Amino acid sequence: MFSRGAFSVFKQATQGASAKFSAHNVLLGASVATALGSGASLYYLNRNAAHANMEAEGLHPADHPFPQKKLFGTFDHASIRRGFHVFKEVCAACHSLDLIYWRNLVDVAYSEEEARLMAAEYEYRDGPDDTGAMFDRPGKLTDPMPRPYPNEEAARAANAGAYPPDLSLITKARHGGVDYIYSLLTGYCDPPAGVEVREGLNYNPYFPGGAIAMAQNIFDGVVEFEDGTPNTASQITKDVVTFLNWAAEPELDDRKKIGVKALLLFSTLTALALWIKRNRWQTLKTRKIVFNPPKNWNHKK
Repeated sequence: MFSRGAFSVFKQATQGASAKFSAHNVLLGASVATALGSGASLYYLNRNAAHANMEAEGLHPADHPFPQKKLFGTFDHASIRRGFHVFKEVCAACHSLDLIYWRNLVDVAYSEEEARLMAAEYEYRDGPDDTGAMFDRPGKLTDPMPRPYPNEEAARAANAGAYPPDLSLITKARHGGVDYIYSLLTGYCDPPAGVEVREGLNYNPYFPGGAIAMAQNIFDGVVEFEDGTPNTASQITKDVVTFLNWAAEPELDDRKKIGVKALLLFSTLTALALWIKRNRWQTLKTRKIVFNPPKNWNHKK
């Protein structure tokens, strides 16, 4: 049996270990709480940035409910069709779309015949012919979207020195994506008191610096939709932003379909692997090997 002194020593050691363990848990809990609090604060500040230099960087856009932003959401193809109509009627006067060809619209927003007829409305320089001369011909499905200006210098000369960017990847090239483009197109307003905007520029709080060369071009009724959709400024903006998002990510629908198939496949394989491990390998995993030496192990002949 233990003596009184030995029991006292054991009790003191146990209490000391318990105190150290409790202190360690408190320190660990405080560290985890600090890390989580810091992470939550950084996330909040990133999503709700407000600082003295906000005007120089532009307002942070609000989160808009575009269906393609959801985990399993896809494009609204009727909206893509309307958005291309808005681009052709409004945006194409200044902006190019170099990475999109007429054939890309087939089976996405238009039939092959519709896309071919739209392409034929434009003239493209081709050649040389048999005599070595260049000639103009109607557009084909293999042609890119027509440019509004032949080069950058002509674009700047027509826009008071400002260069209208190509819109092929605009939703991926701007922080905030579709939310930023939507907020920019609908965010024009009069400058607040004390803010001066020089002649030729327009005030938009979402644009870095607040002054943008592009004037407001989207208003109620600026285009008519063939499907009878209300042509309000917000609807027109939503459709053209959806089209530009598709132009930047035309593979989004297929990518998400493949992702769903991959999730189903790997979920099935994971469940099968767990079942095999639990039921087929159980005898091997729980096997106990016992060595029984012979009774005459130390017997010498």
